[in-house]
Order: sequence, then C-alpha cells, then structure tokens
Amino acid sequence: MTVRVMLVSPGMNAALREARFAGDAPLDGSGLAQARAAAGSVPAADRWLSGPSRRCTATAKALGLRPDAEHALRDWEMGRWSGARLAEVSVDEPDGVAAWLADPSAAPHGGESLRELCARVGAWLDSLHGATSGQVREEVAESGAGGKDVGRVLGVVEPGVVRAAVVHALDLPPQAFWRLDVAPLTVTELSGRSGRWNLRCGRPLGAEARI
Repeated sequence: MTVRVMLVSPGMNAALREARFAGDAPLDGSGLAQARAAAGSVPAADRWLSGPSRRCTATAKALGLRPDAEHALRDWEMGRWSGARLAEVSVDEPDGVAAWLADPSAAPHGGESLRELCARVGAWLDSLHGATSGQVREEVAESGAGGKDVGRVLGVVEPGVVRAAVVHALDLPPQAFWRLDVAPLTVTELSGRSGRWNLRCGRPLGAEARI
C-alpha cells in the first residue's frame, strides 16, 4: 500500500531572513500572519506531526493543527554554530565552513554532519511503512479500498529536514542537499512503497503563502 508523506515547511522568521544557522527562533509577525492565512489549505491527513522547534510548533498551531512532536524531525544540529550568522562563521572559521560545504561527513561545528542528518531523517521516513502497515490493513478490510492511498502523514518540519528527506527518498548524493530550495509554507509530498518514493515538489499553502 502507498504511504503519503506531506512535509510542510514553517513560516518565515528572523533567523531565515538573516541567514543564521539552525536555532530555536520563533516565527516573526509576517510568518505568523501568513501561516494563519494558509490554514484553510492544509491537506487532509491521518496523522499530524511537528518538529520540536518553536517555529514548527507555532506554524502548526497557526494552521489549526494539533500535531504530535517528533524528535526525529528536529532541525539539523549545528553545535556551536547554532544561532550564528553564516557570514560571521565564515570569517571566524573559514576552513571549517569550507569543509562543511565540501564534505558530507564533516561536522566542524560539533553537531551533526550532513550525512548524519540525511540518515536520521531517512530512517524516520523508512519507518513509516512498518508503522502504517497495521492501519493500512484495517482500513482496507473495512472499506474494501484495494489500492486506495492510505497512511497519510503530515509533518510541519524545518526546511533542512525536507531537503534531507528528498535526498534520502530519491537516493540522491548528499551534495544534492545544497541544490534544493524549500520556501516557507510549502508542501513537499513523498509517496510510494518501501524502497521506492515519488516526489511532488513544493507548492505554496494558500494564496498568502509567500516569502
């Protein structure tokens, strides 16, 4: 049976505008307003999840959702760089930034490497097939749905988590992560069976979901 995973990126905040590394900054005023305006366009799901950051949880609330927090969907752990501007770190630790950009296994900040991020998010994604299999059998037995899509999971997660999920699902090289852009308040959908995912690229939530 097909599992559908809909990943919604959270609204805008100051950290994104200032090109800061991952931190736990809240939504700003415009991000909150845009999320509230998009509440009526959230796709239907059987299960709702959220990354643990304040930006993700506030976006989920503004969208009218009451998701379960999922630690596996936390943002990229950036160690001592967390909350700092990329421009500042590039001046203070140019060799570290160069290694971080060039080597998917490098973690000069003391947090997660890119390879570790993609593996963590990929493990969560792959686990959904086993987690939904019992639900799938029950729904099919009750409805006679045959090949109908079931097991729809919607998660409000940081852009880095969306990018890591796409890299894993499509079996892309880790460096492809840097070539993927995820705008605020967009939906990226992955659907398929174990070992085979199809991608529906990000689309905006509602007419007001703009950067």
